[in-house]
Amino acid sequence: MRGTNDTDLVVAGVDTHLDSLTVALCDGRGRLVAQLQVPATAAGYARLLAWARAQAGNAPIAWAVEGTRHYGLGLARHLAAAGEHVEEIDASKHAGKRRAGKSDPIDAVRAARELLARPRPAQMRCDGDREALRLLMVDRDNAVASAKSARTVLASVLVTAPAPLRERLARLSRDRRARECAMLACPHRADRQTRVLYQTLARLGQRIIVLSRVAADLEKQITVLVEDLAPGLVATEPGLGALTAAQVLLSFSHAGRIHSEAAFGMLSGTAPVPVSSGRTDRHRLNRLGDRQLNRALQVIAVSRMRSHPATLAYVQRRRAEGKTDREIRRCIKRYLARHLYRVLTRQPSMTPQTT
Repeated sequence: MRGTNDTDLVVAGVDTHLDSLTVALCDGRGRLVAQLQVPATAAGYARLLAWARAQAGNAPIAWAVEGTRHYGLGLARHLAAAGEHVEEIDASKHAGKRRAGKSDPIDAVRAARELLARPRPAQMRCDGDREALRLLMVDRDNAVASAKSARTVLASVLVTAPAPLRERLARLSRDRRARECAMLACPHRADRQTRVLYQTLARLGQRIIVLSRVAADLEKQITVLVEDLAPGLVATEPGLGALTAAQVLLSFSHAGRIHSEAAFGMLSGTAPVPVSSGRTDRHRLNRLGDRQLNRALQVIAVSRMRSHPATLAYVQRRRAEGKTDREIRRCIKRYLARHLYRVLTRQPSMTPQTT
């Protein structure tokens, strides 16, 4: 698509929402040609595609769709199934993006022009097993967060419980405390306040147990799926567990989506950003990119710094050079981003799946 003459290319920028889609057709120089808004339904997708093809005539169309894994996913799947060229545009804030104001038509034009300005457009992430892995991770994260919230509430309720009950439960581990609360029986002839207290503690304990079991079951499914997507990855890479490997696979998606090690470093937020000017020559920490991927690399780096012999030797050498543990950890994360990119690129199972 990028080999096409700019004057022949039509770019369709799409601003996506839950109920509506706004598309702006621009020529190869970013000039607005036509606009349309349709409902975000199957009929709306078909109408939008037919309208864009009629407006473009014989010219090829490059689709710049915001939120291809969110509100724009239905349209992206419809376009890809119809053989259209779909590229991903993020909806992140950026200085200067909204100097012309904020509206759906303006955002659609911005998406089209942003695609034209990019030297390397972003491919959509894969469906199939990768999407199944994402759903399992979302479900598990919710179960873990809900269990954590229930434990916090349980601890706050125990603060105001009668002293004998509070002292008996306070000494227990959090899992044992949840089990004990789940089995609490209200004393005979207790007043209403006491009955409600015991019922509340029992419900919270039961809720924590159920959510913990759900999270454990989902982690088992995630482990199997990670092994199917990247056989041997967890077993051969020190410090890598099923959950951190899952996040790396979700961000990587498939071979070819990220064009180089440097690009993967930028995506992970581990590549230093140059902030030089005049006589000042320095870099700063990159706080952009995929923060969940950055967090996974942090977990892997910390794990390696605790138990991996080669990493421990590297840490000792860099400490002798005067580096702090924080600086060393950042260096390890940069190495991990490059290394894991090479490992995943060589995986035969990481070829693109159906979108």
